[in-house]
Amino acid sequence: MVTAEAGGGHGAAAVLREVSTARFAKQVVLGRWFMVFACLLILSASGATYIFAIYSKVLKSSLGYDQRTLNTLSFFKDLGANVGVISGLINEVTPPWVVLSMGAAMNLLGYLMIYLAIDGRTARPPVWLMCIYICIGANSQSFANTGALVTCVKNFPESRGIVLGLLKGFVGLSGAIFTQLYLAIYGDDAKSLVLLIAWLPAAISILFVHTVRIMPHRPSRRGVASAATGNDAFFCFLYISIGLAIYLLTMIVVQNQTNFSHAAYTVSATALLLILFLPLGVVIRQEYRIKWELDESLRESPTVTVEKPAADALQMSANTVVTSTVKTETEAAAASPQPPSSCLGSCLRHMFNPPPQGEDYSILQALVSVDMLVLFLATICGVGGTLTAIDNMGQIGQSLGYPAKSIKTFISLISIWNYAGRVTSGFASEIFLTRYKFPRPLMLTLVLLLACVGHLLIAFGVSQSLYAASVIIGFCFGAQWPLLFAIISEVFGLKYYSTLYNFGSVASPIGAYVLNVRVAGYLYDVEAAKQHGGSLSGGDKTCLGVQCFRKSFLIITAATVAGALISLVLVWRTRNFYKGDIYAKFRDDTAGDEANTNSISAVAESKSIIVNGHNSKKG
Repeated sequence: MVTAEAGGGHGAAAVLREVSTARFAKQVVLGRWFMVFACLLILSASGATYIFAIYSKVLKSSLGYDQRTLNTLSFFKDLGANVGVISGLINEVTPPWVVLSMGAAMNLLGYLMIYLAIDGRTARPPVWLMCIYICIGANSQSFANTGALVTCVKNFPESRGIVLGLLKGFVGLSGAIFTQLYLAIYGDDAKSLVLLIAWLPAAISILFVHTVRIMPHRPSRRGVASAATGNDAFFCFLYISIGLAIYLLTMIVVQNQTNFSHAAYTVSATALLLILFLPLGVVIRQEYRIKWELDESLRESPTVTVEKPAADALQMSANTVVTSTVKTETEAAAASPQPPSSCLGSCLRHMFNPPPQGEDYSILQALVSVDMLVLFLATICGVGGTLTAIDNMGQIGQSLGYPAKSIKTFISLISIWNYAGRVTSGFASEIFLTRYKFPRPLMLTLVLLLACVGHLLIAFGVSQSLYAASVIIGFCFGAQWPLLFAIISEVFGLKYYSTLYNFGSVASPIGAYVLNVRVAGYLYDVEAAKQHGGSLSGGDKTCLGVQCFRKSFLIITAATVAGALISLVLVWRTRNFYKGDIYAKFRDDTAGDEANTNSISAVAESKSIIVNGHNSKKG
């Protein structure tokens, strides 16, 4: 994986000797690219909530739930997975390893108790307790996302769309990855899938708990590529992830068309693990390039240029010094103790007086802003509708008369389309934004309109259309997340991104509760009751026919169209912001600080020369 160009003409043997040393191994493990690799593995095991449809039937049959009760459990799953404000606040004041450790413990506790309940190893818990179990287990996903994904965005602020798309893409693939691993380890047993969900994510988080950390930002310059901050490695990760998605897609189709033995599942899972560890080769290549760049810079003779500052430059620098002094005194005065009433009034005054878009908002300033409200409402409609379709895909296929094997196929394929939506929206929005100033909120609007097509296909039960509907809905569900989180980071800044990132996720369970529990679940049970003598007490609770979900998805389509119209408000409000260079400060601030520092030093040095000269004349 190490290129000859990176080796600077070194032979393969010399390169091999250099990368085989303990010193280089330490550089790799402590480097920022190994941190990205660790985050990829953590997030590839953190999307268990997306395969709820696979083990929901076991929950329903083992514990005797009706569809509304099952959708209530699904709501608490989505609530736990998306309400991560607590993990965000913890991450603001602690290093990422604390958040990852807490998430691992919650994951193990929540899903292990669910497994014991459906396997009959504990007394049947009441519904409210099962809701708590699944909420705790799913909430661990927000801890993993906060600890890993937010840290990566802060370490690579100039590539945030790419980072979000890539990492969220691995979250989207995690459902298919889980499926392959549990078939290889436990066989076709949905109860054992819950057990795998309990221990595997916790083990991976603990393994890499000290690898994920905030690293000093290395600002880039225009036209200068660096192995430490360039996007080459991210595109290599993207190509590997595409290969992984194609492999999973192939395995899903083949396994559902033929009868696989347990040995065949084991071979398939082994190949899957090999692909998952391919990014490690990219990490080693990048770290070797970093080492080579550093060695080359040390070989070059430093050039020092001394220029006498002009009078105008000295005056400007002196003004900078005075301004900085006044600013420091003002900040010191502001930091002095004030009466409680004064602090409260100042807090409220600043809460409704936010900085310009793109600067660092405080948490309160962001939460009460019109931009956040608009984004929140659009997400409630968009994500809530697509999540309702995903969570009910098994029941939708059953009601429309699809065979069990086909239902299992397109449930599994949703993970692939989910991945495709995430990486496409992340990478495409970054490229379109950089090259054409195409605003991300407008891309969000287009994704919401596309989702309406999938909802209508389900509502009208077009023959053999559920395959196309699962593709569209899985793609659109995945595409919304990188866009949402990138918009939050760009409009409100990165200072409090841990908390604001998780606040954006809260819209998902709200939308899921309204559209899934109150609309889809309720209308499904009403129709099922009509088909079973007007009551669902005991006996079969299954609804058959296109009418089971028609009204629900017509309502969901209307809500999604409303979300698209609401998102246009954000497009209009941010039109000037996205026309500018939103990443300029990550390239120019450091250079500007260095220039100011040099100017101040020059002024001080000039003053020192003048004073010393004057004193010598006096002497």
